[in-house]
Amino acid sequence: EMIRLALLSAILASASAFAPMSGLPSLARSAKPAMSVKMQGSDMSASVPFLKRPVNLDGSLAGDVGFDPLGFSDVFDLRVLREAELKHGRFAMLAVLGFIVQEFYTFPFFPKMAPVDAHDYFVTQGGGSQIIFWISFVELFSVVALFETIQGKREAGDYAFDPLNLATDEVTLARYREAEIKHARLAMIAFLAF
Repeated sequence: EMIRLALLSAILASASAFAPMSGLPSLARSAKPAMSVKMQGSDMSASVPFLKRPVNLDGSLAGDVGFDPLGFSDVFDLRVLREAELKHGRFAMLAVLGFIVQEFYTFPFFPKMAPVDAHDYFVTQGGGSQIIFWISFVELFSVVALFETIQGKREAGDYAFDPLNLATDEVTLARYREAEIKHARLAMIAFLAF
């Protein structure tokens, strides 16, 4: 009998937490918020409003919303960080696309298997060494490009590769750069899900 009374009391107490306040109108009118939070617009990050915006992230780069909770932009050159972000993002976009495509299409001379099993199969067949070789080849050229970026000869990630001439003016180019960095970030997160 005592347990039933205790359970009934607990149920009624928790249910009353969601009911509107009645019976004490004077307390309800005089209640003030315990704390008031005031944000200072330009000093706070747009992505995480309760953190201060890092000094180096001033919004001049495409996709810059002031997100740097670990403070890398205070330690490293922002151009080097952007170059690395774009490079890894571009590889992640290719990796996500490859992971999805191989679910639906298999080349005639390869066996049909799940993507996770395909990784193990191709590593045993020598695919891992080919990947290391081609990534090393790409890294050689990206080191040269990184030095050009640091010297200010080109923007980070800009290889002047636009064979379809899509970015005809500065507004379109800025829109494509914004879209690329957003897609790159999404692909890097999506690849973790695979």
